[in-house]
Amino acid sequence: MESGVILTLYYGLRRSEILGLKWEYIDFNKNTITIKNTITRARTLVEKEYTKDGEFRTLPLLDNVRAYLLKLKSQETENQLLMGEGYTKNDYVCKWDDGRQFAPAYVSKAFKNLLLKNGMTVIRFHDLRHTCASLLIAMGFSLKEVGEWLGHKDISTTNIYAHLLYDSKISMGDKLNSAIKLVI
Repeated sequence: MESGVILTLYYGLRRSEILGLKWEYIDFNKNTITIKNTITRARTLVEKEYTKDGEFRTLPLLDNVRAYLLKLKSQETENQLLMGEGYTKNDYVCKWDDGRQFAPAYVSKAFKNLLLKNGMTVIRFHDLRHTCASLLIAMGFSLKEVGEWLGHKDISTTNIYAHLLYDSKISMGDKLNSAIKLVI
C-alpha cells in the first residue's frame, strides 16, 4: 500500500496507473517516470497498454520518490532471494512482498482500513489524486499545468479535481475582509 499512496500523492496517479506501473518505465539515469500501462479488473486482472485518456505521459522522477523507489527495488531483490521459487517474478512496482499483483479492489479496501486503524478521516483512495491536484493549485500552478501532470486531456476535468485547500479559503477570506470595510 505504501508505494501506491506515495506515487498517488506525488504524481496524482489513478489506481489503475499505479497497478500498471512497471520498473522498465522508471529511468533512473534520465530521472523520468512514464505512465503507460493500467491494470483493471473484469473477471481477471487485465493489463492495458494505454492510460485512461489513451496517452502516455512522462514526468520527472522527483528526488524523494527516486530514493524511495531505489529502496523499494532493493527490497524486491532481497525478497526474490529469500523466497526463491515462491516469489512471483514480474516487472510491476506496486505488489505484495512475494511479487503477486495487487487487485484493484484490494487497494481501495486496504486504504480505507489503514485510515480507520489510525483514527483518520476515511476518504477514497482516489481522493489522494484530488489532494495532489489541490496541492499543486495551492502552490500556484495553473489548471493547464496540473492537468498535464495528472494526464487530463481537457482542462475542465482538472477543474473538477481542483478543490481549494481550506487554508487557501481562510487566506482568501482574510484578504476580502481587509479589502471590504463594513461600517457597523
